[in-house]
Amino acid sequence: MFTGIITGVGRIADSHALGGSLQHGRRLTIEAPPGYLDDVGLGDSIALNGACMTVTSLDLPAHRFTIDISAESLARTTGLGAVGPRVNLEKALRAHDRLGGHIVSGHVDGIGTVTHFAPVGESWELRVRAPAELGKYLAYKGSITVNGVSLTVNRVDDQPEGCGFSINLIPHTVQHTTLGDLAAGSTVNLEIDTVARYVERMLSAGVLAPTQEPT
Repeated sequence: MFTGIITGVGRIADSHALGGSLQHGRRLTIEAPPGYLDDVGLGDSIALNGACMTVTSLDLPAHRFTIDISAESLARTTGLGAVGPRVNLEKALRAHDRLGGHIVSGHVDGIGTVTHFAPVGESWELRVRAPAELGKYLAYKGSITVNGVSLTVNRVDDQPEGCGFSINLIPHTVQHTTLGDLAAGSTVNLEIDTVARYVERMLSAGVLAPTQEPT
């Protein structure tokens, strides 16, 4: 469980295939900020660009850790397949932590495409086109996770090719996450609001359930 509040920015320092076929995943070595791993142990969960991963080894002097990512996860996420890119990091939520963002599971629901990213006053406007099937979960002033960052939707625009939404980024977010690296055409990991997921399920189940006469 996460909150979408990024606690560090790392870098994919190395990537090795775990086998010789497309069915095999990769082992990624992540370089973290100094001191970031001091309270991390083997088996702990850390979200990389919004995707929950398990720490499989630690090299504290080098500020590095490894994770194994499956072929399935690589196919359903973006930004985790190559050496060099910066990645947003968030350690798993502890019971006594502040819930500063919203409830985030670390499971990517779809890949969005940035259609616009430009400064507006002191802030930045980010527009993303999400897959059409995620449109029903997006709402004005609702929550969305973009590359692991908890954000508030300012506008929703249903389009034939997908669902567009707009977000306002304050300078702190641009400076302390990898969202400042985005440009038109960039792809991003999206996770819908958990509450919206359950509401949609309850409504659809209520519509589809057969009517029963009282006995």
